[in-house]
Order: sequence, then structure tokens, then C-alpha cells
Amino acid sequence: MADSRNIETLFVTALYRAQIAARGLNAALAKTCLAIAAEDKVGQRWAKAHGYKGYTSYASLDDLVQRASVFGELVKQIDKHVRGFGKTLDFALDGRALALDSLWINVMDRGGIHAAHIHPHSVISGTYYVEVPKGAADIRFEDPRLAMMMAAPPRKEKARRENQTFARISPKVGTLLLWESFLRHEVLPNNAPGKRISISFNYAMR
Repeated sequence: MADSRNIETLFVTALYRAQIAARGLNAALAKTCLAIAAEDKVGQRWAKAHGYKGYTSYASLDDLVQRASVFGELVKQIDKHVRGFGKTLDFALDGRALALDSLWINVMDRGGIHAAHIHPHSVISGTYYVEVPKGAADIRFEDPRLAMMMAAPPRKEKARRENQTFARISPKVGTLLLWESFLRHEVLPNNAPGKRISISFNYAMR
């Protein structure tokens, strides 16, 4: 076995995870998200046309922060975590800042999935989990080097976390996840009978 002192880890892909505990925030967010989902006919049609089981405001609403103050309260919380995450990534912002670029609601019903994708044109992306019923879908992240591993053997079933090709995260209510926007990810099939409610977002340089 190779001596661990001979090994240096290069090009780390970071995932930031925190819990936000603000009194009454999740209840207010859940109520607001479901009310918007019931009213937003454009978003409902988009979800149906794209086979999304549930509702998303991704392609219909770009003014959630102005629409309801509770989203502004959430963004204030997220802003602090994004700033801290950016510092750990050693970004050279040269007087610029990472600022919210987009924010959208996801209400996933039983049987829903979200196919693997990235978030182009942004720097940091993330999701905040408002309601996570028992059996709700995990989010899964993909090693960004995967497409270049043409001759690599598969990883052992019990490979160390840092050596796994895919990493699954089981979020809880109040979980905040942040990652660099190039990181490919997906939501696995949702087996929960209740609604899985989350709020996703992108931050860009401004």
C-alpha cells in the first residue's frame, strides 16, 4: 500500500453544507411556496411540458425576492454562507462580489426526478431545503472528471468518500448546500408521499 505521506490531494471539489435555524422561516417559506405554486399557471404548464412531477418557478418567475419578504430573509442568510464559502475557495474577486443572480422554487411530487445538469453562467449554485418528507429524494453529485476516465476501472463498493465517482447527500429540513456551478448534479427518484420543497439559486460575480 502506498504511504499516505507520499500522496497530495490536488484540484479539490468542495461541497458546503450547513443548517439554517431561523425561527418560523421554514413554515413561512413552505406556505409561500405552495401558494405561488397554486397560482403560477405558466410555471405549472412548463413543469407539465417538461415532465416535471410537481412545480417549479424556474422558467416563469424571476422576482421572488420582491414578491414575498420571506425570500429576502432567506437570501440574507444564504449571502453570509456564500461569502464564507467563496473565501475558502480563494476566489480573486478584485473588488467585485458574489451576488444573487437567480432564485426559484421546486415542489417535487412523488415519482419526480431532476436529470443531471450544471448551472452555466454562474459561480456558486445551491439549494435550501424547506420540507423533506420521509423517503424524499437525495441529491447526487458527479465527479467532474468522469468524462475523462476512459480507461479507469470502477471504484470499489466501499471506496473512501473522496474516491467515489458519485456522492449522495440526504438533506434535512433547513439544510443549505453550496457548490461551484460547474459541478454536475441530479435529484434521484422521489419516493416520498408528501411534497419535497426546496429553493435553488445561483450567485454570479457583480
